[in-house]
Amino acid sequence: MRDFKLYVIIDTKTAKGRDLVMVAREAAAGGADVIQLREKELPAGRIVELARAIRKAIRPEEAVFIVNDRPDIAVAADADGVHLGQDDLPPEAARAIMGKEKIIGVSTHCLEQARAAERRGADYIGVGPIFPTPTKPGYKSVGLELIRSVKDTVKLPFVAIGGIDCNNISQVIAAGAGRVAVVRAVCGADDVRTAARTLKESLMNK
Repeated sequence: MRDFKLYVIIDTKTAKGRDLVMVAREAAAGGADVIQLREKELPAGRIVELARAIRKAIRPEEAVFIVNDRPDIAVAADADGVHLGQDDLPPEAARAIMGKEKIIGVSTHCLEQARAAERRGADYIGVGPIFPTPTKPGYKSVGLELIRSVKDTVKLPFVAIGGIDCNNISQVIAAGAGRVAVVRAVCGADDVRTAARTLKESLMNK
C-alpha cells in the first residue's frame, strides 16, 4: 500500500445506475491502484456477492480491493482489506477479525485522529475532506493545510480525499499529497477509464 497513487471509491448512487462491476473494471483498467466498494443500502448478503464479483473483475489489473466499513464482509469476500470511519470498529478490533495480513485504513479529519489511527495499528489513513463534497455532507472541509500537517507528522501512507478532481488535483499534489482518493471524479464520470487515467497521469507526473 505504500506505492499506491490513485484510490477510487465506487458506490451505486454515484455510478448513476451503472453496473458496479463494470465501473470497477474500467477504473482499474484506467490505472486505479485501489478500488473501494462503499455500499451502505444493500443487504449484507448482496454486498458480499457484489464484492466477490468486483474482486474477481479487478484481479487481472492487480488492483487492491477494499471494502468500506465492514470487516466481516471484507473477510467473506476475500477482500484485501477494510476502510473504517471514525464511528466504525476501532482498527485493533478489525484486526482481530481480519488477521494481521489484511489492510486496514482509517478516515481522519484532523491531525489528532491521524495520530490516533497510527497508534492503533492502521496501515494507511484517509485525510479529508480536503474540499467540500456532497458525498460527505456532514463534514466540514479541512483544507490543504491538514495535508501539510499530516505529511510532516504521521509516518503512515496517507491518501487525500474529498472533492478532488482534475481541476484541483494540482493543488493537492502541491500541498504534499502523493496519493488521492476520488468518488465522483471517476465513479461518476461518463468515461470511467479515461477519467482514472487522467488523474493517474497527474499523480505520476508530479
